[in-house]
Amino acid sequence: MHALAALFHSLTVREWVIAAGDILIVYYVIYRTLLLIKGTRAAQMLIGIVLVGAGFFAAKMFELTTLSWLLDNLINYSIIFFIVIFQHDIRRGLMRVGQNLFIYARPYEQTFVFEEVIKATERLATSRVGALIVLERDADLVDYLNESGVEMDAKVSEELLVSLFLPDSENKLHDGAVIIKNLRIAQAGAVLPLSANARLDKALGTRHRAAIGVTEETDAVVVVVSEERGSISLCFGGNIARDLDSPTLRKALLGLFQKQKRRAAAQKPKEREVPAALEALPFERPQPAEEPEIPATEGERADAVDRANGGDVADEKPAESASAATAATASEAKPVEG
Repeated sequence: MHALAALFHSLTVREWVIAAGDILIVYYVIYRTLLLIKGTRAAQMLIGIVLVGAGFFAAKMFELTTLSWLLDNLINYSIIFFIVIFQHDIRRGLMRVGQNLFIYARPYEQTFVFEEVIKATERLATSRVGALIVLERDADLVDYLNESGVEMDAKVSEELLVSLFLPDSENKLHDGAVIIKNLRIAQAGAVLPLSANARLDKALGTRHRAAIGVTEETDAVVVVVSEERGSISLCFGGNIARDLDSPTLRKALLGLFQKQKRRAAAQKPKEREVPAALEALPFERPQPAEEPEIPATEGERADAVDRANGGDVADEKPAESASAATAATASEAKPVEG
């Protein structure tokens, strides 16, 4: 303790500034890395890597020679494993650094893209044409598609979105999803994974289940147009808000893509909370079905059956006790015959 205090006292002002700057840079790098992998499977992989490191130090501490040797060799090649496992996240992070140089133009571009999406969904809903539009946020969707669509890299426009979903024998892309990445149409006709949640509303079709499925695994936002009802829905974090009008959809998209709304702590994809700006939306969260309580004893089971049949067990027991007491009194009052 005294050595540490002496070390602090021996540092000059310049050394203090350099040390503080060094710590802040490391903190910022770690913070940006956590933001980068938030909402992706890479977060779970990172936890596994941390556990491997903890196991290595534990093996050293308890002198477990074989386990220590195995983990030591594994860690020696960890840089190769790291690059292979996180190659998509590393590429996305480097792209994000380049995009931040032009960050001042993005709010206007976002608003333009949202308006084009809203106008396209309005036209499709009026014509009762089904549509599935996925807006990518932080997580790269490449690893989560069941089947990639046709690469496009086109500017987002109302006319192009409507034409991609028009049902026609020559249009083979209308049944798939349109992926909007970096404010441009990246793919059309993509196949999304279906949600395996058994507690979803049975009225939801394949298109809505696909929208919920991709939002369970990533932080993407999906706009769905129902072909049967001609309604517009929004999916985010495994939740769905149905029957939205244009102003509500616009408010939701702006709230989800504003940078100040992304400060929430990293959560599991299936437990992701709806941002505060969207609390007024009618999001439906599938809840586990309540299981009936099973009585422990035979008497409790009989009481439960009586209650199910409409009987009042609580009222019957005092009546039975009163009848027994009356019978006992009568028997005591009866004269004994000799």
